[in-house]
Amino acid sequence: MPEIRTDRQPVTQITVVEHEPGKQAEALAVMRERARFMARQPGFLSISLHKSLDGRRIVNYVQWQDREQLKAAHHSPEFRKEWGHFDSLTAEIDPHLYEVTDVLDGRG
Repeated sequence: MPEIRTDRQPVTQITVVEHEPGKQAEALAVMRERARFMARQPGFLSISLHKSLDGRRIVNYVQWQDREQLKAAHHSPEFRKEWGHFDSLTAEIDPHLYEVTDVLDGRG
């Protein structure tokens, strides 16, 4: 379960994937496979996938214990071999690391 807080923050990567028209289901299926792989890697905390209602984008919200472990997972030979074809489904992949600055909830 993702934990969003301003103290004791994990590494958070948010990736916006813009895919070819009509390919959201296929791109999401590949991203689910990738998420299962990542869940087995050292330092993994959580992944949340979000699909846009217009059918054009997927947002991947990833939390990891530290940057080095996240980088190692992305650069592993298995990751590169198994999901290199993902690029053919996408128009643009835009990953960035983020830091939480504020958290508000409905409890006041």
